[in-house]
Amino acid sequence: MSILKLFRVHQWVKNAFLFVPAFFAAEMFEEKSLMLIPAFFTFSFISSAVYIINDYRDIEADKIHPTKRNRPLASGAISKQTGLTLFFLLVLIGGVSSYLISFDFFLIIALYFSINIGYSFGLKNTPILEMFLVSIGFLLRVLAGAAVTSTFVSHWLVIMVFLLAMFLILAKRRDDLVMYLNTGKANRASITHYSLDFINAGLTMMGAVIIVTYISYCVSDEVIARFGNPYVYATTIFVIAGLMRYLKISLTDLKSGSPVKTLYSDKFIIVTMLGWILSFVVIIYSGKFL
Repeated sequence: MSILKLFRVHQWVKNAFLFVPAFFAAEMFEEKSLMLIPAFFTFSFISSAVYIINDYRDIEADKIHPTKRNRPLASGAISKQTGLTLFFLLVLIGGVSSYLISFDFFLIIALYFSINIGYSFGLKNTPILEMFLVSIGFLLRVLAGAAVTSTFVSHWLVIMVFLLAMFLILAKRRDDLVMYLNTGKANRASITHYSLDFINAGLTMMGAVIIVTYISYCVSDEVIARFGNPYVYATTIFVIAGLMRYLKISLTDLKSGSPVKTLYSDKFIIVTMLGWILSFVVIIYSGKFL
């Protein structure tokens, strides 16, 4: 159990972004998309390695955090030596398997790993930059999925994934900032450079830009022609509802510290996500099978 916690297996859901290009290209059920399964686990091994080295670097800071102190390395459930051994093992497995899948996938994995090593070793202490680096990580997941299946990635998809990642990261930073203001203990150095006014303005801005961008995407001639359906805009209701719910969680409930936990536990978010996915399945795949 401690090893699974160290690997943060529950965070592997983020790597589902690898399936996004194939999903929107209506290629999910094609034979080439089967390679996304080993690619998913490969990316998950590398992301777990990143979590391990980040936890290793943050042991002392995590010890004073109300929840992070229970992490395996911070609590002592797993020794530093064991943690480093698992780190190198995951990097080796992930590196070899990514190369066997495709060279382009290997290059994206290498870039993701390099950025996150830089993040763990100091870049995460630079305000603004640290949020951009995490957002780029989500974007690289999408590009990795596209590399595996040789699927075209539109500029719309790139923009929306990046904006959504920034929105979720801002919400998470708000949770960190509230804890810092209430306790005086900063679990990350960059948080002392932010203010609630700045984070709130950023959340509002990102939320608005996401909605405008998504509507523009839905009504664009390119998207309507690609899907062969003029009703893509109907999915907007789920996007707006989901964003408003997450803003409430962040600004009113003050529970935006873990986007993944929210995804797993908040019934409203789950329903909007399922509604959005199902509506797109109908729009994208109905013509393919009917």
